[in-house]
Amino acid sequence: MNVRWILSAAVILQAGVAQAADPVPAQAIGKGEGALNVIAWEGYAADDWVKPFEAETGCTVSRKYAGSSDEMVALMRQGGGAQYDVVSASGDATLRLIFGKNVQPINMALITHQKDFIPDLQAPSFNTVNGTHYGVSYEWGPNVLLYKTDKVTPAPTSWSSIYDAKYSGLVTVPDNPIQIADAALYLSHTQPALGITDPYELNQKQMNAAVALLKQQRPLIKKYWALASDQVDLYKNGDAVIGAAWPYQTITLKQAKVPVADTLPSEGATGWADSWMISAKSPHRNCAYLWINYVTAPKVQAQQALAFGETPANTKACPEMDALQAGSCAEYHGDADAAYFKKIDFWKTPRKECGKGVNGGGSTCLDYGAWQKAWQEIKG
Repeated sequence: MNVRWILSAAVILQAGVAQAADPVPAQAIGKGEGALNVIAWEGYAADDWVKPFEAETGCTVSRKYAGSSDEMVALMRQGGGAQYDVVSASGDATLRLIFGKNVQPINMALITHQKDFIPDLQAPSFNTVNGTHYGVSYEWGPNVLLYKTDKVTPAPTSWSSIYDAKYSGLVTVPDNPIQIADAALYLSHTQPALGITDPYELNQKQMNAAVALLKQQRPLIKKYWALASDQVDLYKNGDAVIGAAWPYQTITLKQAKVPVADTLPSEGATGWADSWMISAKSPHRNCAYLWINYVTAPKVQAQQALAFGETPANTKACPEMDALQAGSCAEYHGDADAAYFKKIDFWKTPRKECGKGVNGGGSTCLDYGAWQKAWQEIKG
């Protein structure tokens, strides 16, 4: 996951470009075709579970690790879309793939463990459109407020602290256009007159307000971080004392005896959740379904969560996590109650078409390309 923030300057393809009708969803899982071509975040197709999967199914896995969501979208569209079978897409890519007709509807009756998923991840808006499932939720994590307990007192309870001039030169946040949503979420609570009801659905006025806030923050920034390890080093060296992070950084720093803590502030937080999606032209659809069922089982979800520093969608993975590493389920918020989960606004692809957001819908929102342009303007 420490590479998901590295945004390549790959081609930005709009989410709403129609190409062809959806293929008919699978009605049954047949015998594996003997191969599976995977696009994934690095570490999502590790030998610890790939080798047993291959032995069990006869599907030989070929892996292509991508460094950004943009790269995943480009790879899924490469060669007419038939080169790869599955992709572990994050919420800032899923709608681009769905509306671009690059992925196919998934028959959830064939997904063995879906009933055990966290309720909010059984049919989330970032992988399910008009009741049709195009992705199966996998792992997730919140974007938390991370701070050094010996430098930041009293303990912060609001995102306002990362916009506070008293921490000038000591703030660090992700280098990612989707970071604009963090500012929008904060503004939805502090400037309700803007009418922000969804931090990923912004009209021009709302975007202008978010950009202004982030430009105001820019002089406070020590570094816009691309890798989790970058942020860990900043806190270890005392170069940063507060910022936006993942639970992974908190746990890593605590293990290194750095005095840190994290919190979900009063305004809530953004977060990411990944989905396995099947190419619309997958040549190995049976193997694709077999793969999704295998990696969403409790044991593999637990292995993945601990290897990558994230939280399983499958609630039955918690005992497996604790068996592998005592206390890890709680550390990664795997046992958090529904109230905790509902404080998180998960990433989704910004699109021109508004849903629950501004003005009751319509084509008044700014798309992902506009967000990228705004982010470059913010960073100067």
